[in-house]
Amino acid sequence: MTFEESNVEISENDSINPNHYIFGGIETIEYLKAKMTADEFRGFLKGNVLKYVSRESKKNGLEDLKKAKWYLDKLIEVIE
Repeated sequence: MTFEESNVEISENDSINPNHYIFGGIETIEYLKAKMTADEFRGFLKGNVLKYVSRESKKNGLEDLKKAKWYLDKLIEVIE
């Protein structure tokens, strides 16, 4: 999927996908996917799910759970 095909809504008010994540015309997650092996990318996604779930009660609460869900949804998309 190219940046143009992405269904991600980008805005400065979006704490998960703010505008600075697409600097240079490519979404950061897509750049990482292009530069990593499939296994590395899956590990990156899993690590972020664990990070955000683990810190939820100590840092950003619901926002961290939403971030964890975003990464989990992306991992499911990659596996499917």
